[in-house]
Amino acid sequence: MKAVLRKFLQRLLYGKPIIIVSGLPRSGTSMTMKMLDAAGVDIVTDELRTADEDNPKGYFELERVKDLEKEADKSYLKEARGKAVKVISFLIKDLPSDNNYKILFMNRNLDEVLASQAKMLVRRGETSETADEKMKELWENHLWQVKYRFKHESNIEALELHYKEVIENPGEQAARIAKFLGGLNAAKMAGVVDNQLYRNRR
Repeated sequence: MKAVLRKFLQRLLYGKPIIIVSGLPRSGTSMTMKMLDAAGVDIVTDELRTADEDNPKGYFELERVKDLEKEADKSYLKEARGKAVKVISFLIKDLPSDNNYKILFMNRNLDEVLASQAKMLVRRGETSETADEKMKELWENHLWQVKYRFKHESNIEALELHYKEVIENPGEQAARIAKFLGGLNAAKMAGVVDNQLYRNRR
């Protein structure tokens, strides 16, 4: 009861929640942003990072968000209330507490994430200095911490999605998003999911 009352008071104090699309890199966050965009959600992006071979449908990013860990003044995020912003999972801990958040969190098989990242690094002429097994261990620990935060931060509501399920059952997963956020057109969201982009399967 206390938790429900606290959420109610926070909603009154901080207004509409910011919709956060998050997950590890290469977990389907750009796809989810495109789904929200198709449903008419206002997307916060500076369009500095344009579509490329790795993300042919676009990235939908706001460059400034990448400095959340360093910035002292994060008040600009208040302008994103009622809108959607993509925030990498490593920066969830740096979201300011004076907002409400509804988080769509993308999960993906870690072997697929590794394969996708490896291809992206090759295209950029870069290499990873961390062995795959060590990287998976680090990611698993990180994801546990993020999801612990979801359960214990009163200003956060989270809906977990799985990349494979969104690709294979876009209508069903879009309906889950529509119910979680309220009032969105699930058919429009499902219509932009492109299973041809599921290129790194386990």
